[in-house]
Amino acid sequence: MTAPSAVPTLAEAAKVWARIAALSFGGPAGQIAVMHRELVEERRWLGEGRFLHALNFCMLLPGPEAQQLATYIGWLMHGVRGALVAGLLFILPGLVAIMALSWIYAVWGEVGFVSALFFGLKAAVLAIVLQAVVRVGRRALKNGAMLALAAASFVAIFAFGLPFPLIVALAAIIGWAGAKAGLTAFHGGGGHDPSGKGGVADAETLLGEGHGDLSGAARAGAFRAGVVALILWLLPVGLLLALAPGSVFTDIAAYFSKLAVLTFGGAYAVLAWVAQEAVGTYGWLAPGEMLDGLSMAETTPGPLIMVLQFVGFMGAFREAGWAAPLLAGSLGGLLATWVTFAPCFAWIFLGAPFMERLRTNRALSAALSAVTAAVVGVILNLSLWFAIHVVWRAVTRIEAGPLSLELPVLSSIDWTAAALSALALLAVFRLKLGMATVLAGSAALGLALHLAGLV
Repeated sequence: MTAPSAVPTLAEAAKVWARIAALSFGGPAGQIAVMHRELVEERRWLGEGRFLHALNFCMLLPGPEAQQLATYIGWLMHGVRGALVAGLLFILPGLVAIMALSWIYAVWGEVGFVSALFFGLKAAVLAIVLQAVVRVGRRALKNGAMLALAAASFVAIFAFGLPFPLIVALAAIIGWAGAKAGLTAFHGGGGHDPSGKGGVADAETLLGEGHGDLSGAARAGAFRAGVVALILWLLPVGLLLALAPGSVFTDIAAYFSKLAVLTFGGAYAVLAWVAQEAVGTYGWLAPGEMLDGLSMAETTPGPLIMVLQFVGFMGAFREAGWAAPLLAGSLGGLLATWVTFAPCFAWIFLGAPFMERLRTNRALSAALSAVTAAVVGVILNLSLWFAIHVVWRAVTRIEAGPLSLELPVLSSIDWTAAALSALALLAVFRLKLGMATVLAGSAALGLALHLAGLV
């Protein structure tokens, strides 16, 4: 098959990005697969090599890789305007859906049938997170050194409560040093093939085989756009720190800005840190509510990291002390979304012109491989944290010197939740059912148990 004859207009491309956004369920793996099918296999805007090249670059960056991949390809196609159209459309459906669900949850969350639906969804989320551990582990744990890094990161965060950013930084340093020392275990990997097959040759696509070396004017335009994105991100944060220190909005802006520069490894890894801080430190929401938020993100289009909008909503809804808590919650949710995604555009605009240099840096690739291995341990911790709070009604905390961990009170097991979780695990790992089927089935079972008077 030959390449398309003409570059689509920005309006034509926007329709494609809107379609991709509406179909972007299932977390980053599913979203990347949708983009691959639409852009590589069906429309041949770019080839397999170019697509993986872009994906590898986005994996080097903090933030949601699927959203950044859309932004980057939009930039390749239509410059800064194309990046904004692709990146914003990728976010928009999830933003609207999560905001609507946050309102419903805040107003009617204690209504029996709503609670029953989320009771079922929590079991599905537990199975999906465990599936993420397996998938990422298969890709990342290629040798004993990577396995050791994963095990060490799990122990560090589960048993000693070390912060996620420190674990990521130490893993990156170990990977970098290992590559510099010439250790074969730290040879950087090359990403993954979303199609699972040979793929479309770059020469047969619209963008061709070029490496994306753009003119000086195009690079300058991307740089200016990156600087503007940084200003739009940091200006409201600075104003809140100066004018409203100690307010919940300042805490939201500062905390989620830290997340924006440290969210390596995807949404599941970051949620382990969010569970530590938003639940344990700030007290914005309870563990069960954190699971409810993830259920929302799993069942709506867009990046899973949109769950942070729900966290910001609930934090401001409860802490702002306004006469209009729903307005406060909405502002908190939008603020969390703003400081989460504005940096994503900055990273693409500032880094994309230099992606070839980043991609060919072996030490940097090794650092990324080590971080990915550590992330497996972090996601395993998240799945265990979910399991404890889904299946048991009570937990106990053990503090002994540097040791700090949370364990379930075994006698408080919720047998109904345990059975539902076991069914979800069976559906995911044994029956190989899709995410949508598992989520819908779990929600339906939760509602049926409510109608039967069991939950």
